[in-house]
This record gives sequence, C-alpha cells and structure tokens, in this order.
Amino acid sequence: MDDIVREGHPALRTVTEPIKLPLTEEDRETLLCMLQFLKNSQDEEAAAKYKLRSGVGLSANQIGLSKRMFVMFTQDEHGALIEHALVNPKTVSHSVAMVYLPDCEGCLSVDRPVQGFVPRYESVKVKAYDFAAGKEVQLRFKGYTAIVFQHEMDHLDGIMFYDRIDKENPFKLPQGVPIRSLYDRDGE
Repeated sequence: MDDIVREGHPALRTVTEPIKLPLTEEDRETLLCMLQFLKNSQDEEAAAKYKLRSGVGLSANQIGLSKRMFVMFTQDEHGALIEHALVNPKTVSHSVAMVYLPDCEGCLSVDRPVQGFVPRYESVKVKAYDFAAGKEVQLRFKGYTAIVFQHEMDHLDGIMFYDRIDKENPFKLPQGVPIRSLYDRDGE
C-alpha cells in the first residue's frame, strides 16, 4: 500500500502519456507487479500479511507513473475471472443505458469513505494493447467489469470517481437515460 499515491498527489490529476510499443522490459515488469498486487490484495492471507486493501483495478498513475496503462483482476457477472493488463486503452463505443454501484465506488488512492452514486455506462467496447495476448485487442465489458474499466480509464485522464458524483445531491441520478443500480444494497 505504501506504493499507492493518495488523493492530493499531482499524478492523480495528470493525463497520462501513451506508451510506445513494443513494451520495454521495465513496463512489462511494472504491469506484472501491478497485477500481482491486485491478486495479493484479494487473497485474505496475503492481504493481512502485507496490510493491503482489496482492489480490482490499478492504474499506472496510482503508483506515480504517467503511463497509459492499467490492470484489472475481478470476475464478470457469471463468475468468470477477468484478468487484463491493458496499454493505451480507448473506449470505442458505449451503451446508452447506465448503471451505478449502490454503495458508491471505492479507490485504493482514497482513504476515506465517499457517499454518492457514480453513473457509468452499462457496457463499453474498448480497444487496447493486451499485455497477455501480446497484441492489440477489442474487448467488451458489461456491468461490474464495465464500471471497473471506466474507473481506471478515468484515472488515466486525471479524473477521480467522486468527480462524477453530483455535488449538490450525491444521490441524484442523470435524467433522460435508462439507469439502474447494478446490485441491490444487500449485494445481490
């Protein structure tokens, strides 16, 4: 957790720089370390041993690097493992429908509770260089994985999740678009 920069750090408000391909050995090693951090953070024993907060996504600027890359380690709505190390990601298209997490989003760079709804597109189609595949790929994310992708993309653009919460009424939702809670408050 000591390597994670916290809110207020200028790296979190900086638009990151595209990465030249092929990846350098240093960038490859950084992506592997970032992914291992997420895996350790979700393992109860490792998280307790190293005092880690659980995370499902991590962008390079969260460790102080102005590089356009991030990692995701989570499950989709069917329980399938989602593991990606994405470089120079771009959103190609997105749904009109939106979703939000009922208990707000969290962030490894934010050490305080934040209340409010963060509206996100329900599905996104993206293009990125996928480290594991070793090539540019097109991917579709839906539901929770779409939220994780958009959260990490925001980091790469210097945007924090709470910037998307309505300042006047944190629980106000956008009007004129279909929007729903991804889960009920009991997590179902």
